Amino acid sequence: MKKNVGSLLALYPTPVTVIGAMNGDKPTWTLVAHVGIIGHDRVLVSLAAPHFINGCIKQTKKLSINLVDEAMLPLADYVGSVSGAKADKSAVFDYDLGKAGVPVIRQSPLTMECSVADVYSTPNFESFICTVDNTWVAEEHLNETGKINYETLKPVLFEFPTYQYLKTGDVLGKCLSFKPAPEQ
Repeated sequence: MKKNVGSLLALYPTPVTVIGAMNGDKPTWTLVAHVGIIGHDRVLVSLAAPHFINGCIKQTKKLSINLVDEAMLPLADYVGSVSGAKADKSAVFDYDLGKAGVPVIRQSPLTMECSVADVYSTPNFESFICTVDNTWVAEEHLNETGKINYETLKPVLFEFPTYQYLKTGDVLGKCLSFKPAPEQ
């Protein structure tokens, strides 16, 4: 039996990321778990409209999406707890400037450098629709054919209703490898 729990956003958990953007000649960072894929050539980063970093992103039309693993979670959590308008977060992470000119966190196991293609506004939120310019992956998280191995990368997940971070779990099977629908 299912129970109707109302109009509840329930597509959690989602990957935890740190979004980076340049604020003049220094980076700024914020924690974001509202990210997604909107086709084979676009990603979406949804931020509350008042976030300081939004203005930086709109000015440069660039951002980085840095996946968070368990080792970097304490720093990622910190950059999500203070505003860039009140604190200089530029030194929280060691970083390099990527080919697209956005800050790439050295500790992040995977970073995507993105260009903003569009901004979609909803009440209290701005969603940045982006193309991916470059993807940087720590070599230990590439398999023998050069593909990303998420079994070793193990991104942290975020579950909104309870504000908890989760570990990724075990592999259940290969996509499209299950038998036809079971008989009922």
